[in-house]
Amino acid sequence: MVDPASFVDGENWTGGFYELCLELGPRDDQRLQAALTALWQAAGIDGCCADSGREPEDQPAVPCTVGSLESLGHLRGRVALPTGRRVVCGCFAVRDDGDGPEWIELYLPLGALARTDRRIGGYPFDSRSGPESLDWRSGLDDWLVAIAGQVHRQVPVRLGLVGFEVDSVSAETLGGVVPQERWAGFLLPAGDGLRYEPANR
Repeated sequence: MVDPASFVDGENWTGGFYELCLELGPRDDQRLQAALTALWQAAGIDGCCADSGREPEDQPAVPCTVGSLESLGHLRGRVALPTGRRVVCGCFAVRDDGDGPEWIELYLPLGALARTDRRIGGYPFDSRSGPESLDWRSGLDDWLVAIAGQVHRQVPVRLGLVGFEVDSVSAETLGGVVPQERWAGFLLPAGDGLRYEPANR
């Protein structure tokens, strides 16, 4: 029986990433560390590993720190979906040495996700990847949005994006106006929380 939480099953890491991407602002090690810690806790990620080719119990844990992110590129673990199924997951940061914003991203490989729900199929490349995919995406998106809200309470988020390999449009270029047709969900600051505009395509 296939296990979507297995690190050593290479198929789990294929198919691209379904992501929660959070724009934090200009480069800042302390803020990124706070966001990383909050993200790990909010998602309930089990473990913090470097090597996707060995099971977590067969490799040393690494610190869940900005230093680890910068030296390793990705931090990996396992997470329980809203359905209760566990899958492999990972995290990385996008950092600009110039004036651009930095992002932290939590990703769920489609290879693992597809093993938890047959409706996912070959998303986003098969014939079922249109609006009907919102049937399974909405529950996953709502869970990721809740995680973003928990992070935002610890570290203010400028913009959040939820979906398949979402484009990292910045809060500045977006200007607070989300597209009418959306392949991704958008999260924008509103009062003390985040306003969510779900995907509709």
